Amino acid sequence: MIDTKSKLVLSILAKEGKDGSYKIVEVSDIIMSLPKHYRMDSEAVKHILTHLERQDIISVKYDDDDVFCLAVLPYGFEILENEKPKKISRPKAKEKNLNTATIILSFISALFGTAVGIVICYFVLKMF
Repeated sequence: MIDTKSKLVLSILAKEGKDGSYKIVEVSDIIMSLPKHYRMDSEAVKHILTHLERQDIISVKYDDDDVFCLAVLPYGFEILENEKPKKISRPKAKEKNLNTATIILSFISALFGTAVGIVICYFVLKMF
């Protein structure tokens, strides 16, 4: 599991190299691609890149100051694919009607049970 900033950096790298081939990426380009509220300095980005490499999410061929030659490994693409939000299916009209019918049937049963209970109590009290 990786944190939000690492996921953002990984998604930027995945957009750069969609086919998994090595690409030359500058740290300043990564920083500029991040949303404003997630911006960080170059040292933080280098730290994230090192962390991703240690986790076998990316492969770094070489790095020279603020320039990296790297590729996103299949595990990195898998992480991004699994993190996409899943669609929430809405109940269909038939299911809604079934739920409504169940509620109505429960109400009628409760009403009938109450009426039967009142009649039984009436006869029991009448006996004494």
